[in-house]
Order: sequence, then C-alpha cells, then structure tokens
Amino acid sequence: MLKESCPGSKEIRSPYPEDILCPFCGHKGEIWSDEPQTTCRGCGKTISRDMKPSCLKWCPAAKECVGTEKYERLIKAMKD
Repeated sequence: MLKESCPGSKEIRSPYPEDILCPFCGHKGEIWSDEPQTTCRGCGKTISRDMKPSCLKWCPAAKECVGTEKYERLIKAMKD
C-alpha cells in the first residue's frame, strides 16, 4: 500500500499523456509523463526522452511514496 504523499509526487503517482514527435519519421505519438521512452507507431523505432528532475533523487521516502517498481524504473531512466 502506498503512503500519503507530498504534492511534488502527484505527477509521478498520477501520470498523464503528452504528445511527442518521432525524430526519425515525424509521426505524432503519445508518451506518458512517467515514461522515459515509447515505441513510435509510425516507424516502430524507440523514442527516448530526458526525464524531468523530480523528488525521487533526493527524498528519503520516495520509494515508499510512489511504490518500489515505479521508483526503480524511473531512477534507472534518470541514470541512463
């Protein structure tokens, strides 16, 4: 069960879709705010992006706040 969270983690806990343009074919696609990459539906290539800075890097309660699986996935994406 996830703990009550701070306002800074709302975007992480409740992701939303964003538009993204494929740099390979120009296809307009969708990526969720908590995803570091997606697959283009136009050409099938992987589209990567930089993740926004977040409290995950410095908050000692981050893993409990957003959940272990999401925390580990996002921390790995920030290191790449």
